Amino acid sequence: MPPELTVVEPPTSTAVEDLHPPAPTRRRRRGALVAVLAGLALAWLAPLAAHALHREWLLLPLVLLATASVLRGGRTLLDRLLLALALLLGAATAGGLLFAVWPWGMRPVPLTGFALTTVVLTAAALRRRPRLPRPGWADLFPVAATAATMIYLSGPWRRTSGLADQLSILARGEDNWRHLALFDVIGRLGGYAFVDPAAAKDQIISQLLYYPQGWHLLAAMLDGFLVPVGAGPRGPDAVAHYAGWTLAGFGLFVLAVNWAAQRISGPIHLLHRAALTVVVCALLLGTQLPRLLLSGYPTEVLGLTLTVLLAALVGRPVAGTREQFVLLVALLVGVGFTYYLFLPPAAVLVLCWVVGHWREALRRWITVLAVGLAGTVLALVAPLLGVLRAEQTEALDVGGGIGARTEAWRALIWLGGIVGIALLVQIRRADPAWRRWLLVCAVGVALPLGIARYNTTSGVEPGYYFIKSTHLATALLIVGAAAVVRLLPAPRLGRSWRAVTASATGILGASLVATLAVTLCGVTGWHHSLLVAHHQTWTQRWVHQDLSLPARVAWVCAEAQRRYPDQPGVTTIVLDRGAYRAYVETLCLSALHGTTARTEAGVYNIVFDEPDRTHEMARRVDGPIRFIVADWRAQRRVHWMLVNDPALRERVTWVPLAVPECDVLPSDPPPPPGTPPTTPAVPACPSTP
Repeated sequence: MPPELTVVEPPTSTAVEDLHPPAPTRRRRRGALVAVLAGLALAWLAPLAAHALHREWLLLPLVLLATASVLRGGRTLLDRLLLALALLLGAATAGGLLFAVWPWGMRPVPLTGFALTTVVLTAAALRRRPRLPRPGWADLFPVAATAATMIYLSGPWRRTSGLADQLSILARGEDNWRHLALFDVIGRLGGYAFVDPAAAKDQIISQLLYYPQGWHLLAAMLDGFLVPVGAGPRGPDAVAHYAGWTLAGFGLFVLAVNWAAQRISGPIHLLHRAALTVVVCALLLGTQLPRLLLSGYPTEVLGLTLTVLLAALVGRPVAGTREQFVLLVALLVGVGFTYYLFLPPAAVLVLCWVVGHWREALRRWITVLAVGLAGTVLALVAPLLGVLRAEQTEALDVGGGIGARTEAWRALIWLGGIVGIALLVQIRRADPAWRRWLLVCAVGVALPLGIARYNTTSGVEPGYYFIKSTHLATALLIVGAAAVVRLLPAPRLGRSWRAVTASATGILGASLVATLAVTLCGVTGWHHSLLVAHHQTWTQRWVHQDLSLPARVAWVCAEAQRRYPDQPGVTTIVLDRGAYRAYVETLCLSALHGTTARTEAGVYNIVFDEPDRTHEMARRVDGPIRFIVADWRAQRRVHWMLVNDPALRERVTWVPLAVPECDVLPSDPPPPPGTPPTTPAVPACPSTP
């Protein structure tokens, strides 16, 4: 019988001499010393040269390649680069504790010099020469899938023509304004806000002071390699950069899921790799996961990425106990600083790997003990601050929408059932990766089920964080779709009727599975996705959002920022037709002004009921207040407030913001006498979201 046509995978270990290096001679020691000194010199000369040429962005791939060249795990170039990136992300989130207290902040030259110095010294200590594996055919599929997916998902941002359009996209997720403000503040502080709360409390709202800030730190740090960060708020210039790093984070998530699925699948036919790529991308686009992009959850996206990478290393570990454990701990630290809802399952997976490889861990017990203790302490910093200082455990009882809850259960039931059955079939194979991935999926599904049980016991419906936890289970189950594709017959070489039949069956099976995944996930639009509650998928709602006119919230925010810059010591609050609309517009404007801490008292924990809300804001805010009034009803509220409470006249002022006349509905009553005319400021009316 002709053999199956499979891709030959390189051996697990890249070189024998890396595991058992030869004993150094005196000449080798002298040469190694010269190489180390030269490497240390280049570690600082390269950043200085890039800074002199204003090309600091070149230092990012340099650090990535240098780190990858010292690692020995992974079979292909993409494997090595993602492992190096995982290590760097974990190290950078931990390094944020240092950035805020050392004198250089997050400047590119000292950061790069320190990173390259660490790489050189590590290579010298491990006696490893820089080496990178060759790219393989398996690398092409995750890279091509990620590129195609992100070109498609970046469509709305490529259609924007100004600040109002950009803010219209961000306005679809209220959390975007808080993330934008924290991204800007951390860039100015040069480190985590909670490290120096005395300096940060005047720049960011108190509820974000102990929020997990791993993504914001990484985005601000990387952004410093592109543009120099000043001491003041960046205003509109920060919007495009924030959006770029948000898209980049989702792209990294797509790459991680595709790479993990290809890695878990093991050696398979190229046709099956192509089918697996289509299935994974269809599931990514047809589930609730693109909602993270629409609603503005970049921290959760990075937390998902790090947890998926960690799970992939548990499912199919790299060669070398020491390197494997260091990578796992680095990812665990990154999860702790970024989105610690996923920290319990990530910690359980690391513990499962240690228990399953206890003999190897025992041989390296010094490394395992030292790295494990240090990693545990670092991973618990953000959770302990959130629980002890910010009381964030109360958020577990927050409710969620019925549609989102329905989609969460659909993902657990449909994906869990199909992938679970396929994994149970696959565990009969000799490859232990399938048994490990069955355990990984069980741990991932246990998190939302545990939160649902907690919510039910507390007398509430499974809500917000139940839905969030199902996102991790969904991502792990999508990776587990490799078990479904692995069941397909593989084409064979030869001219016999058996080979022809096997080839035809394999091609037909791969095509059928890919077509079903694309259709049932709603990617083509011919059929609504079985995994969402709406007739449109979250991807379609994101990509096809209407940007012909800016949303009213975005237009008011952009126009207010242009016409009324921040006044030091003055609290600026927007008033509009509805209380919630004015609340969101104030969030947006304060994020652009960099004054979220100043406006906190007049924005949060106030009942959305007018006219009492306007008077309550004036009463709670200390010092001068400037109301930007975008509706004649709001003007009337301010007028009557000043009439009824003359003491406020000394510190309360208001300025008009003319909204286009066509925004005033014919059924609206006429404005009060003396109201300034509302002259259109743009040719067309902004649409209401």
